[in-house]
Amino acid sequence: MIGVGSAPLKPLAGLRVLEFAQIAAGPFTGSLFADLGADVVKIERPDGGDGMRGWPPLHAGENGTDPFSGNFSSLNRNKRSVALDIKNKADVERLYALVENADIFVENFRPGALIRAGLGYEQLRLCNSRLVYCSLTGYGQTGPYAQKGAFDVTVQAMSGVMSVTGEPDGPPVKCGVPVGDFVTGLYAAFTILAATMRARQTGQGAHIDCSILGSLLGISALQTSEYFGTGKPPRRLGSAHPRNAPYAGFDAADKPFTIAAGNDKLWRDTCAIVGRPDLSDDQRFVTQSLRAQNQDQLAAILQPIFATRTAAEWLAAFDAKGVPCAPINNFADILSDPHVREMGWVQPMTMPNGSTAETVGFPIGISDFAFEITRTPPKLGEHSEEVFDEWTQRRTARAL
Repeated sequence: MIGVGSAPLKPLAGLRVLEFAQIAAGPFTGSLFADLGADVVKIERPDGGDGMRGWPPLHAGENGTDPFSGNFSSLNRNKRSVALDIKNKADVERLYALVENADIFVENFRPGALIRAGLGYEQLRLCNSRLVYCSLTGYGQTGPYAQKGAFDVTVQAMSGVMSVTGEPDGPPVKCGVPVGDFVTGLYAAFTILAATMRARQTGQGAHIDCSILGSLLGISALQTSEYFGTGKPPRRLGSAHPRNAPYAGFDAADKPFTIAAGNDKLWRDTCAIVGRPDLSDDQRFVTQSLRAQNQDQLAAILQPIFATRTAAEWLAAFDAKGVPCAPINNFADILSDPHVREMGWVQPMTMPNGSTAETVGFPIGISDFAFEITRTPPKLGEHSEEVFDEWTQRRTARAL
């Protein structure tokens, strides 16, 4: 379908989303909708708004004034902001007016908090039966942990993810990226779209219970199936793999790199590259399973060889044979990488104070759609009257 003029219609154009959430999981959910063209309205409390507004890096405007958060901007571009106090009866009534015209409502309060404010799913569906209402929490709406406080690191710990992260002889560590928050946002957005499709067919919305704990268990399918199959919890392996080798990081003469010789052909190619074709016939390493079982012995053979040349030399040799390999980059390395730049993932972003920064845009390609930042990340309450005017007029027009 083509929109106005010759510009293709954005994939989610026409969807109206109320995002009543802060920090990471909820705003990331909303950003996925906003980046694909939905009208995402961020509901914030008037006294400070989303707590991430104060997170560094802070980009100063002209003359060093009006600092604006780069962290907040990365998750809240392409949205509008409305400031409402849910302790104020008049503001709650205004929020209900927006709910009447919304398709989706995203919130990340503790279970029961919005019900007490008159904004739970069962309360809101009375004025909009097709509303898809998504609750993001640490542990879910029910169960012994429902009221337990949660941040990404605590649920990584609870979920078992930390138990398999880190070196074998070291302590458990959290993933350096807040994987719990962000994978929960992905699960939420996917499920919201599924429920929205059903709501358009049936006229009936849904309440989605999306937890960080459930989401982390969902992406731990290989680890949970290993436990179910063996009765033993998986252990920390550093960068190694429990069922593949060599599939890990190694130290070259100058810096570390990784290889993933994930099948027998790639293993034979690796033997040729390192000048040890005899290893492919070594009875300890002739099958993928045996290589995994004996990977400590295999690493002890390969590591001294890798230490004789630079990482760039090894990477060039492996790439020439098609063996998956990579440098171990930091974010400065990868964000300036020519491939990332060629893909167009890094884009400029202007903030409300006029300062500019780069950001990673929507990283998935869709034919006939080009991601762009059409709205700067909003000031707190910047669009309050604008949104009420637009949404209320549309509601009135529908009633007429």
